[in-house]
Amino acid sequence: MMAGRKDWHARLEEIAQTDREIWAKGRAFAGIDEAGRGPLCGPVAAACVVMPKEPLLLYVDDSKKLTEKRREMLYDQIMQTAVYARVVLAQPEEIDRVNILNATKRAMADAAKDAPCDLFLVDAVSKLDVPGEVRGIVHGDALCYSIAAASILAKVTRDRIMRELDAQYPEYGFAKNKGYGTAEHIAALKKYGPTPVHRRSFIGHFVPADAL
Repeated sequence: MMAGRKDWHARLEEIAQTDREIWAKGRAFAGIDEAGRGPLCGPVAAACVVMPKEPLLLYVDDSKKLTEKRREMLYDQIMQTAVYARVVLAQPEEIDRVNILNATKRAMADAAKDAPCDLFLVDAVSKLDVPGEVRGIVHGDALCYSIAAASILAKVTRDRIMRELDAQYPEYGFAKNKGYGTAEHIAALKKYGPTPVHRRSFIGHFVPADAL
């Protein structure tokens, strides 16, 4: 059952507590998050966003806790409201070449490079090449308003891409599984082989070596 309007207001105050403490000190900061580190195919999307103190957008939360319809609505609201917002992709070729963590960090750094601040709050990642201080917050997308907003931008961007890829490769069910290793996806991978958007470094357990 979805939370009522009163509960969402309480949740907004809870998730914005970290942000309010930093705003109270007069410091500008950004939230950074990614979507798509775990799937077998498609890009990682990394988002950086600088949100204003007001207005706080109702329903902003960890993107995984929101319906697709609500994420899409919030995506538009965040893009209209944010002081700064940018999403950068790391494609499968880069992921295979430098590994998923390094590709994600590169995308995060590129997303943040022009942000008008010197403090970056990041979901569970540290040591980013960004122009300022980095604070890693474990489960930050559920604990920090700005990181949650970034998580929404990243996930909506990536989900849209996976729906486009589904039209190109309908056998794999990308619109439904978003590239994750579901039974349906793995069965299609074994039957049809990898597509150009599969991450070769992720699928070695599912396809013969000569298919990689």
